[in-house]
Amino acid sequence: MANKGILIVAVSQRGVLPPATFELVTAGRKLADALKEPLAAVVLSEKASVLAGELASRGVDKVFAVESPALAVFNEQVHAKAAAEIALKEGCGRVLIASNVAGRALAARLAVKLKGGLAADVAEILPDGKVLRPYYSGNFIAEVEFKSPVCVMTLAPMSYPRAEASSVKAEVVAVSFDPGISKSENVSYQREQSNEIDLGGAEKIVAGGRGLLNADGFKPLRALAQLLGAAVGASRAAVDAGWIPYKNQVGLTGRSVRPKLYIAVGISGQIQHLAGMSSSGTIVAINTDKDCPLMQMASIAVVADFNEIIPLIIDEVKTRRGSPAVAA
Repeated sequence: MANKGILIVAVSQRGVLPPATFELVTAGRKLADALKEPLAAVVLSEKASVLAGELASRGVDKVFAVESPALAVFNEQVHAKAAAEIALKEGCGRVLIASNVAGRALAARLAVKLKGGLAADVAEILPDGKVLRPYYSGNFIAEVEFKSPVCVMTLAPMSYPRAEASSVKAEVVAVSFDPGISKSENVSYQREQSNEIDLGGAEKIVAGGRGLLNADGFKPLRALAQLLGAAVGASRAAVDAGWIPYKNQVGLTGRSVRPKLYIAVGISGQIQHLAGMSSSGTIVAINTDKDCPLMQMASIAVVADFNEIIPLIIDEVKTRRGSPAVAA
């Protein structure tokens, strides 16, 4: 009997569901409707019963809440075991997971447990179940067809809009789970002392490069990012210079992002950087070199000194937000 049904695997991060989870719902719902198959989700967390409600109102047909203290901290062996039990019991043919650090680790183990195919960083799922994924820094898009009864795929961030909550609630089923004995264990976790928005799922990013001249150049960019509710990014040159940590690097050797808005300040646009952000929605480039690659590909190119233009942008945003609403 052919495997039927689509399963979204939702892994909580520090007790909450990452925004990418709701992007999976949009992709899964679209595919489920095209194939006329059910869409289910499984929440893996120490408080899955609480988090399951967030997915129940977003368009899935059923939510499985797998709650266990063993799922409080991500352990790819334990989480894969829990997800596999649901997928096998329900006979799901397609499994969707967010393409973040935990998701990619989980997907590999889950594909082995389910004896299924695996496609990572999928950009689009076609109505017939085939997927599109980029190769060679996004310069080549391949159509991938699964030959196995079960296929596991990780979905690239911002590939689909996030499903909105509605008044319709799906059934939530509590599932008991015995983690058994794992060959690995979590020793400790030290949270980074930073309130910055993570690059991976950011809808807005303000990034800086060599043109900022030094670490102090990121101060006005951080102020603008905070005002816009954006993440802070950087080119490899800025990271290599020690002006900003590696976790902020966008590009082939850093993070691949696809925000709705990408503001690049003092970034010339070398190929490795473009490979990580060229799929962004609106690209705003600010540079004194009007002929650099990023200025040429930008949606909006501003020839200006960032020290002069960024404070003006900040003031303008504050002014507009402080202005009284105009009646329609």
